[in-house]
Amino acid sequence: MPVIKLETIVNTNRINVVFDLIRSIDLHKVSTKKSKEKAIAGKTAGLISLGETVTWKAKHLGITQKLTSKITDFKRPIFFADEMQKGAFKSFRHEHYLDLKDNKVIIKDIFQYQSPLGFLGKIADFLFLERYMKNFLLERNKVIKEYAESNKWKQITSTH
Repeated sequence: MPVIKLETIVNTNRINVVFDLIRSIDLHKVSTKKSKEKAIAGKTAGLISLGETVTWKAKHLGITQKLTSKITDFKRPIFFADEMQKGAFKSFRHEHYLDLKDNKVIIKDIFQYQSPLGFLGKIADFLFLERYMKNFLLERNKVIKEYAESNKWKQITSTH
């Protein structure tokens, strides 16, 4: 099972703002423009919380897909996890850890997933899928950082 670990340093001490940006459905849409992600069921706007689900429709690797994830763990403002309920993967769990250190917010992502199709899925992981998922998460974190370090975060968090 591939595990992707990322660390993003955000130059702000507003840990609550960063936490809300990470769980914002609206910012997720902004950060995933390339795959044209749309929230089509469950929580479709605002801030997702414990026990809530969202179903995304998006185009990844040239294929339009639907994926439903649920917030399964939640400790504001230091941790939450979402897990796939339905979708293209056999399973996934994405853990988001936040820490305030030296007036900066440190985001640690741990994304573990299982590809479908057994051995063929493992080949896909090796050839392209793990790299694709890592780049997807890096792009998303770049947008979260950009919004958190500027006043753009107010456009997202003040409406909900």
